[in-house]
Amino acid sequence: MTILEFSLLIWIGSFSAGLLGALTGLGGGVVIVPLLTSVFGVDIRYAVGASLVSVIATSLGAASTYIKKGYTNLRLGMFLEVATTIGAIAGAMIATLVSVKALTIVLAIVLIYSAYLSQRPRIEHIEDEVADPIANYLKLNGTYPTPDGVMSYQVHSVPMGFSVMLIAGVLSGLLGIGSGGFKVLAMDQAMRLPFKVSTTTSNFMIGVTAAASAGVYLARGYIDPGLSMPVMLGVLPGAFLGARILTGAKTQILRIIFSLVLVVMALKMVYNSLIGGV
Repeated sequence: MTILEFSLLIWIGSFSAGLLGALTGLGGGVVIVPLLTSVFGVDIRYAVGASLVSVIATSLGAASTYIKKGYTNLRLGMFLEVATTIGAIAGAMIATLVSVKALTIVLAIVLIYSAYLSQRPRIEHIEDEVADPIANYLKLNGTYPTPDGVMSYQVHSVPMGFSVMLIAGVLSGLLGIGSGGFKVLAMDQAMRLPFKVSTTTSNFMIGVTAAASAGVYLARGYIDPGLSMPVMLGVLPGAFLGARILTGAKTQILRIIFSLVLVVMALKMVYNSLIGGV
């Protein structure tokens, strides 16, 4: 395979990852890392480095559209980003001390759990509920557009959401996946935000989290420009496209396909690690 063919195949895979990441809020890294390691045989640490770059590109590509349309809760995102940034730096520090096989097993578990998260039903809007006192004090409540007009929503369980975000940050720095699944879980299940607010705010946050840990990978030489460039060039237009179609798209079928892909990649990575090596 020539360098041009290699770069083109990575671009196609990265474009799909950016599209799915923008639509689901899980981040394109959940596809990028297993794609590079299982299909192209890239060392997982270099794959994580390229994935962190792609996660930043996904966030940049989707966040601007979501903010303009009024879905993203910027105040909540910046508050929760304190926890994810601390966790991301810690995860990046730990990553170089863990064996490649252990990293692969952990990533496979996260992939399967992300597939489970993407299939859980979520309530779009909850009416007449009292917000968390901390949310009121920090002014974290907000509104978002719906077919019936602009709806308001209340933020709940701020301490629990903050704790889950800390874990999400560690996973992001350790695995380079953006940990969007855990961020969506924290906002959608623990904090009970509308689904589209959760996914769009997650897309806004994953770029900041990835940037915090990408510096550590760059300093240690795990970001290869020749690998990261086609990944970023593929993810960015995919994220822009995903952001444009999210508002009117029915994503249930997409989530089913996405979950199947995640499970297959997770099983393949476990097999390669335990039987054939990554």
